[in-house]
Amino acid sequence: MSLTLDTYRLLGRSGLRVSPLALGAATFGTDWGWGAERDEARKLFDLYVERGGNLIDTAVTYTNGSSERLLGEFARENRENLVLATKYTTLRRPGDPNSGGSHRKNLFASVESSLRQLNTDYIDLLYLHVWDFTTPVEEILRGLDDLVRQGKVLYVGMSNVPAWQVSRMQAIADLRGWSPLVALQIEYSLIERSGERDLIPMAREMGLGVMPYSPLAGGVLTGKYSRGDLTATESGADGTRKSLTIANGTLTERNFAIVDVVKEVATELGRTPGQIGLAWTLQNPGVTAPVIGARTPAQLEENLGALEVDFTAAQLARLDEAGAIGLGVPHDLLAGAFGRTLTRGDLKVEPRR
Repeated sequence: MSLTLDTYRLLGRSGLRVSPLALGAATFGTDWGWGAERDEARKLFDLYVERGGNLIDTAVTYTNGSSERLLGEFARENRENLVLATKYTTLRRPGDPNSGGSHRKNLFASVESSLRQLNTDYIDLLYLHVWDFTTPVEEILRGLDDLVRQGKVLYVGMSNVPAWQVSRMQAIADLRGWSPLVALQIEYSLIERSGERDLIPMAREMGLGVMPYSPLAGGVLTGKYSRGDLTATESGADGTRKSLTIANGTLTERNFAIVDVVKEVATELGRTPGQIGLAWTLQNPGVTAPVIGARTPAQLEENLGALEVDFTAAQLARLDEAGAIGLGVPHDLLAGAFGRTLTRGDLKVEPRR
């Protein structure tokens, strides 16, 4: 594979060029009890940009706004060279029901807040962050299109939204001439592959570039956890990344079995387990740019090394098998021999390329 950060990819059905790895800025600031102080965050930003990286991901409430404020400060000198992605919908003021959600009032207020915090007059890519199950899709799409027409937002995308809602919105946007969705952010890794059932195929069909977050499954794929952690009783109340990972139930025997294979391949290639986990996501043709998070320059350097990983076909097959999931109904039927026989018999039909 052997990519570099300045081997740019097109984002979905747009003409926007983005790096194959996005820098996640959720680690900018220590307001949540972990993360990087200002000077360390600046080092992360500089390292990424100096290597040719141009896509940086944040959200209006990450680290209570510190993420956007620090990013705005760092990006001031070369704003035009960067693609800044942020998100709205998460609650900005506890107790105010309209300071969160997907509706128009919060959308416009959240974007204004992001513009101030980022110290910019436009956002390159705005995601709806979390589906709220209450706002009509027409209200969402019209609001996003209005912001694009005003020049405050250039491109729009979805994050943490059911596949059927995303495809429905894309169809409505196309029919009404509103701004199309060009990006989809989902959790995706060797450990969390349920997006392969509907979300990733939907995104490819509808023209959305997939931007996986947590591509290392909260650090589990780096190999830093052991089976001894399976019996840990930490609740996550102390706010550390380890306790949160334990509380989220990511440490399981199944996942450690996947990590075992990742470690084997890493040893064979002279790489770290984290690099193998990241490189695996880059092999998926539906993936545009995984979002990587780091607290130190050393961690970021290691993550960037994933761009240089070249798997053999056998190694890739072992990794795929280790993390394989059932696709469910109707996908297992459609992908199997019986389903193919029902529609083709013994005829040979080349798939669409």
